[in-house]
Amino acid sequence: MSLPLQSLSHSAAQSLLSPHGRLLNLRRPQVMGILNLTPDSFFAGSRVASEKDLLARAEAMLQAGAAVLDLGAYSTRPGAEDISAEEETRRLLPAVEALRREFPQAFVSADTFRAGVAEAAVQAGADLVNDVGGGLLDKEMFATVARLRVPYVLMHLRGTPQTMAKLTHYEDDLVLTLLRYFRDGLAALRTLGVTDVLLDPGFGFAKTAAQSHELLRRLPELQALGLPVLAALSRKRMVYGPLGLGPETALNGTTALHMVALQGGAKLLRAHDVAEAHQTIQLFANTFPMAE
Repeated sequence: MSLPLQSLSHSAAQSLLSPHGRLLNLRRPQVMGILNLTPDSFFAGSRVASEKDLLARAEAMLQAGAAVLDLGAYSTRPGAEDISAEEETRRLLPAVEALRREFPQAFVSADTFRAGVAEAAVQAGADLVNDVGGGLLDKEMFATVARLRVPYVLMHLRGTPQTMAKLTHYEDDLVLTLLRYFRDGLAALRTLGVTDVLLDPGFGFAKTAAQSHELLRRLPELQALGLPVLAALSRKRMVYGPLGLGPETALNGTTALHMVALQGGAKLLRAHDVAEAHQTIQLFANTFPMAE
Protein backbone atom coordinates (compact mmCIF):
# COMPACT_ATOMS: atom_id res chain seq x y z
CA MET A 1 0.00 0.00 0.00
CA SER A 2 1.44 3.36 -1.01
CA LEU A 3 1.16 6.59 0.91
CA PRO A 4 0.54 10.10 -0.47
CA LEU A 5 3.90 11.32 0.77
CA GLN A 6 4.97 13.28 -2.24
CA SER A 7 3.30 16.51 -1.13
CA LEU A 8 5.19 16.36 2.15
CA SER A 9 8.58 15.37 0.81
CA HIS A 10 11.39 17.82 0.11
CA SER A 11 15.16 17.60 0.05
CA ALA A 12 16.52 16.76 3.48
CA ALA A 13 17.30 19.80 5.61
CA GLN A 14 20.98 20.67 5.66
CA SER A 15 20.78 22.67 8.88
CA LEU A 16 18.51 23.57 11.77
CA LEU A 17 18.23 27.14 13.04
CA SER A 18 17.72 27.76 16.74
CA PRO A 19 15.49 30.65 17.84
CA HIS A 20 18.62 31.92 19.59
CA GLY A 21 20.53 32.11 16.32
CA ARG A 22 22.67 28.96 16.69
CA LEU A 23 22.94 26.66 13.68
CA LEU A 24 23.15 22.85 13.61
CA ASN A 25 24.78 21.74 10.36
CA LEU A 26 23.51 18.35 9.19
CA ARG A 27 25.30 18.26 5.86
CA ARG A 28 27.38 15.52 7.48
CA PRO A 29 26.17 13.22 10.29
CA GLN A 30 26.63 14.57 13.80
CA VAL A 31 26.56 13.32 17.40
CA MET A 32 24.04 14.26 20.10
CA GLY A 33 25.54 13.63 23.54
CA ILE A 34 23.21 12.32 26.27
CA LEU A 35 23.15 14.06 29.66
CA ASN A 36 20.61 12.48 32.01
CA LEU A 37 19.39 14.53 34.94
CA THR A 38 17.36 11.61 36.31
CA PRO A 39 18.34 9.27 39.14
CA ASP A 40 16.92 6.18 37.41
CA SER A 41 18.08 6.24 33.77
CA PHE A 42 18.57 2.73 32.40
CA PHE A 43 22.31 3.28 31.95
CA ALA A 44 23.80 4.34 35.29
CA GLY A 45 26.90 5.73 33.61
CA SER A 46 24.87 8.50 31.98
CA ARG A 47 23.42 9.96 35.19
CA VAL A 48 24.59 13.43 36.14
CA ALA A 49 25.25 13.86 39.86
CA SER A 50 25.75 17.63 40.22
CA GLU A 51 26.25 20.85 38.29
CA LYS A 52 30.01 20.34 38.46
CA ASP A 53 29.58 16.85 37.01
CA LEU A 54 27.23 18.21 34.32
CA LEU A 55 29.71 20.84 33.18
CA ALA A 56 32.64 18.41 33.18
CA ARG A 57 30.69 15.87 31.13
CA ALA A 58 29.42 18.54 28.73
CA GLU A 59 32.93 19.89 28.17
CA ALA A 60 34.26 16.40 27.52
CA MET A 61 31.47 15.69 25.04
CA LEU A 62 32.02 18.94 23.16
CA GLN A 63 35.75 18.29 22.97
CA ALA A 64 35.05 14.74 21.73
CA GLY A 65 32.95 16.06 18.85
CA ALA A 66 29.37 16.42 20.08
CA ALA A 67 27.34 18.86 17.98
CA VAL A 68 24.36 18.73 20.35
CA LEU A 69 23.98 18.27 24.11
CA ASP A 70 20.68 16.56 24.98
CA LEU A 71 19.36 17.22 28.49
CA GLY A 72 16.72 14.85 29.83
CA ALA A 73 15.02 15.23 33.21
CA TYR A 74 12.31 12.57 32.83
CA SER A 75 13.28 8.90 32.59
CA THR A 76 11.61 7.17 29.64
CA ARG A 77 12.96 3.68 30.23
CA PRO A 78 10.21 1.01 30.17
CA GLY A 79 8.19 1.15 33.37
CA ALA A 80 9.91 4.32 34.62
CA GLU A 81 8.26 6.27 37.41
CA ASP A 82 6.11 9.19 36.33
CA ILE A 83 7.12 12.55 37.78
CA SER A 84 5.33 15.89 37.81
CA ALA A 85 6.00 18.69 35.36
CA GLU A 86 7.18 20.77 38.29
CA GLU A 87 9.81 18.20 39.25
CA GLU A 88 10.95 17.82 35.65
CA THR A 89 11.29 21.59 35.34
CA ARG A 90 13.17 21.80 38.66
CA ARG A 91 15.73 19.33 37.33
CA LEU A 92 15.98 20.68 33.79
CA LEU A 93 16.11 24.47 33.92
CA PRO A 94 19.22 24.89 36.11
CA ALA A 95 21.06 22.53 33.76
CA VAL A 96 20.03 24.49 30.66
CA GLU A 97 21.06 27.73 32.33
CA ALA A 98 24.41 26.28 33.42
CA LEU A 99 25.24 25.06 29.91
CA ARG A 100 24.24 28.39 28.41
CA ARG A 101 26.46 30.23 30.88
CA GLU A 102 29.53 28.00 30.44
CA PHE A 103 29.18 27.00 26.78
CA PRO A 104 27.33 29.85 25.02
CA GLN A 105 27.93 28.44 21.54
CA ALA A 106 26.76 24.89 22.32
CA PHE A 107 23.60 23.62 20.64
CA VAL A 108 21.42 22.44 23.55
CA SER A 109 18.45 20.08 23.28
CA ALA A 110 15.63 19.73 25.82
CA ASP A 111 14.40 16.13 25.97
CA THR A 112 10.77 16.48 27.10
CA PHE A 113 7.25 15.57 25.97
CA ARG A 114 5.60 18.38 27.96
CA ALA A 115 4.87 21.65 26.18
CA GLY A 116 5.19 23.76 29.32
CA VAL A 117 8.56 22.26 30.19
CA ALA A 118 9.72 22.70 26.59
CA GLU A 119 8.72 26.37 26.58
CA ALA A 120 10.54 27.06 29.85
CA ALA A 121 13.65 25.30 28.53
CA VAL A 122 13.67 27.24 25.25
CA GLN A 123 13.21 30.51 27.12
CA ALA A 124 16.20 29.51 29.26
CA GLY A 125 18.28 28.97 26.13
CA ALA A 126 17.54 25.50 24.70
CA ASP A 127 17.87 25.30 20.91
CA LEU A 128 15.91 22.12 20.14
CA VAL A 129 12.94 20.21 21.57
CA ASN A 130 13.39 16.43 21.54
CA ASP A 131 9.89 15.02 22.11
CA VAL A 132 9.57 11.27 22.72
CA GLY A 133 5.79 11.73 22.69
CA GLY A 134 5.57 12.90 19.08
CA GLY A 135 3.04 15.51 20.14
CA LEU A 136 0.64 12.84 21.40
CA LEU A 137 1.45 13.04 25.12
CA ASP A 138 0.80 16.79 25.24
CA LYS A 139 -1.64 18.22 22.71
CA GLU A 140 -0.12 21.69 23.13
CA MET A 141 3.35 20.63 22.00
CA PHE A 142 2.99 21.31 18.27
CA ALA A 143 1.48 24.75 18.81
CA THR A 144 4.17 25.55 21.37
CA VAL A 145 7.15 24.69 19.15
CA ALA A 146 5.47 26.58 16.30
CA ARG A 147 5.11 29.69 18.44
CA LEU A 148 8.69 29.41 19.72
CA ARG A 149 10.01 28.72 16.20
CA VAL A 150 12.28 26.03 17.63
CA PRO A 151 13.58 22.94 15.79
CA TYR A 152 11.72 19.78 16.80
CA VAL A 153 12.37 16.03 16.97
CA LEU A 154 9.23 14.07 16.07
CA MET A 155 9.53 10.56 17.53
CA HIS A 156 7.33 7.51 17.05
CA LEU A 157 5.74 6.18 20.24
CA ARG A 158 2.65 4.23 21.24
CA GLY A 159 1.19 4.64 24.71
CA THR A 160 3.42 6.12 27.40
CA PRO A 161 6.80 5.15 28.88
CA GLN A 162 4.80 3.30 31.54
CA THR A 163 2.66 1.29 29.06
CA MET A 164 4.66 1.07 25.83
CA ALA A 165 6.18 -2.34 26.57
CA LYS A 166 2.71 -3.88 26.18
CA LEU A 167 2.00 -2.14 22.87
CA THR A 168 4.37 -3.93 20.51
CA HIS A 169 1.76 -5.68 18.33
CA TYR A 170 1.31 -3.99 14.95
CA GLU A 171 -1.60 -4.93 12.70
CA ASP A 172 0.15 -3.57 9.62
CA ASP A 173 3.71 -3.46 8.30
CA LEU A 174 5.95 -1.75 10.89
CA VAL A 175 7.62 0.77 8.58
CA LEU A 176 4.35 1.57 6.82
CA THR A 177 2.84 2.28 10.24
CA LEU A 178 5.68 4.69 11.01
CA LEU A 179 5.38 6.40 7.64
CA ARG A 180 1.69 7.04 8.26
CA TYR A 181 2.45 8.32 11.76
CA PHE A 182 5.12 10.71 10.51
CA ARG A 183 2.99 11.80 7.56
CA ASP A 184 0.18 12.85 9.89
CA GLY A 185 2.50 14.51 12.39
CA LEU A 186 4.34 16.44 9.71
CA ALA A 187 1.09 17.60 8.13
CA ALA A 188 -0.04 19.01 11.48
CA LEU A 189 3.34 20.65 12.13
CA ARG A 190 3.55 22.22 8.70
CA THR A 191 0.04 23.60 8.99
CA LEU A 192 1.35 25.50 12.02
CA GLY A 193 4.47 26.62 10.16
CA VAL A 194 7.04 24.25 11.69
CA THR A 195 9.63 23.25 9.09
CA ASP A 196 12.81 22.40 11.05
CA VAL A 197 12.02 18.79 11.96
CA LEU A 198 14.05 15.64 12.57
CA LEU A 199 12.44 12.20 12.57
CA ASP A 200 13.19 9.63 15.29
CA PRO A 201 11.84 6.11 14.62
CA GLY A 202 11.83 5.41 18.37
CA PHE A 203 14.00 2.33 18.72
CA GLY A 204 12.79 0.37 21.74
CA PHE A 205 9.68 2.51 22.24
CA ALA A 206 6.69 0.18 21.84
CA LYS A 207 8.98 -2.10 19.82
CA THR A 208 10.62 -5.39 20.65
CA ALA A 209 14.32 -5.89 20.03
CA ALA A 210 13.47 -7.81 16.86
CA GLN A 211 11.20 -5.00 15.64
CA SER A 212 13.89 -2.44 16.39
CA HIS A 213 16.39 -4.43 14.33
CA GLU A 214 13.90 -4.65 11.47
CA LEU A 215 13.40 -0.90 11.66
CA LEU A 216 17.16 -0.30 11.65
CA ARG A 217 17.55 -2.56 8.61
CA ARG A 218 14.78 -0.69 6.80
CA LEU A 219 15.85 2.79 7.88
CA PRO A 220 16.44 3.90 4.24
CA GLU A 221 12.68 3.62 3.67
CA LEU A 222 12.13 6.62 5.94
CA GLN A 223 14.05 8.73 3.41
CA ALA A 224 10.76 8.94 1.48
CA LEU A 225 9.79 11.76 3.85
CA GLY A 226 12.84 13.82 2.90
CA LEU A 227 13.82 14.77 6.45
CA PRO A 228 16.93 14.04 8.54
CA VAL A 229 16.68 11.01 10.81
CA LEU A 230 17.90 10.83 14.40
CA ALA A 231 19.03 7.36 15.51
CA ALA A 232 18.77 6.84 19.28
CA LEU A 233 19.92 3.28 19.94
CA SER A 234 22.87 3.78 22.26
CA ARG A 235 23.24 0.94 24.79
CA LYS A 236 19.56 -0.04 24.41
CA ARG A 237 18.09 -3.51 24.83
CA MET A 238 18.19 -4.04 21.06
CA VAL A 239 21.99 -3.82 21.40
CA TYR A 240 22.74 -5.76 24.56
CA GLY A 241 19.81 -8.21 24.58
CA PRO A 242 20.86 -10.38 21.61
CA LEU A 243 24.40 -10.46 23.03
CA GLY A 244 23.33 -11.59 26.48
CA LEU A 245 24.89 -8.49 28.02
CA GLY A 246 23.73 -5.40 29.91
CA PRO A 247 23.83 -1.66 29.16
CA GLU A 248 27.22 -1.29 30.86
CA THR A 249 28.91 -3.64 28.37
CA ALA A 250 27.05 -2.55 25.23
CA LEU A 251 29.48 0.01 23.81
CA ASN A 252 30.95 -2.25 21.15
CA GLY A 253 27.50 -3.37 20.01
CA THR A 254 26.32 0.24 19.94
CA THR A 255 29.22 1.21 17.69
CA ALA A 256 28.39 -1.63 15.29
CA LEU A 257 24.75 -0.57 15.02
CA HIS A 258 25.71 3.09 14.70
CA MET A 259 27.51 2.20 11.50
CA VAL A 260 24.40 0.42 10.23
CA ALA A 261 22.32 3.51 11.08
CA LEU A 262 24.73 5.76 9.18
CA GLN A 263 24.56 3.49 6.15
CA GLY A 264 20.77 3.75 6.43
CA GLY A 265 20.93 7.53 6.19
CA ALA A 266 20.88 8.67 9.84
CA LYS A 267 22.10 12.25 10.26
CA LEU A 268 22.25 12.46 14.06
CA LEU A 269 23.45 9.75 16.45
CA ARG A 270 22.14 10.18 20.00
CA ALA A 271 24.89 8.59 22.06
CA HIS A 272 26.17 8.10 25.59
CA ASP A 273 29.72 7.64 24.27
CA VAL A 274 30.43 10.68 22.12
CA ALA A 275 34.05 10.00 21.18
CA GLU A 276 33.27 6.52 19.86
CA ALA A 277 30.21 7.73 17.94
CA HIS A 278 32.20 10.59 16.43
CA GLN A 279 34.96 8.19 15.38
CA THR A 280 32.33 5.96 13.74
CA ILE A 281 31.09 8.94 11.72
CA GLN A 282 34.66 9.80 10.69
CA LEU A 283 35.27 6.27 9.44
CA PHE A 284 31.91 6.20 7.69
CA ALA A 285 32.75 9.47 5.92
CA ASN A 286 36.15 8.10 4.88
CA THR A 287 34.60 4.90 3.54
CA PHE A 288 31.62 6.57 1.87
CA PRO A 289 32.80 10.08 0.95
CA MET A 290 29.89 12.52 1.09
CA ALA A 291 29.53 15.46 -1.26
CA GLU A 292 29.87 18.79 0.54
